[in-house]
Amino acid sequence: MPSAYILANVDVTDPQQYEEYKRLSTIAMKAHGAEVCIRGGAAQVIEGDWTPGRMVLLKFPSTEKARAFYDSPEYQAAKKAREGAAVMRMLLIEGT
Repeated sequence: MPSAYILANVDVTDPQQYEEYKRLSTIAMKAHGAEVCIRGGAAQVIEGDWTPGRMVLLKFPSTEKARAFYDSPEYQAAKKAREGAAVMRMLLIEGT
């Protein structure tokens, strides 16, 4: 069964409020077995005209597990806490 990844590009507009999202999303990640590959950190564009914000990459054992995380009550609470604090762009990617 292939792994699955959630890749998020986040533009944080209210860093103080975003801390609550980070706290709640961490609870959801732990509850659903997410492996954190990237969470923040410096990013350098090496090709193209992309201007990424904060990057997050999570690994899951399957697409179903990734969707279960995203759809979970724990993550929905995190999303609610994020409202007005950030603009989120998120992809679910099948991988190996």
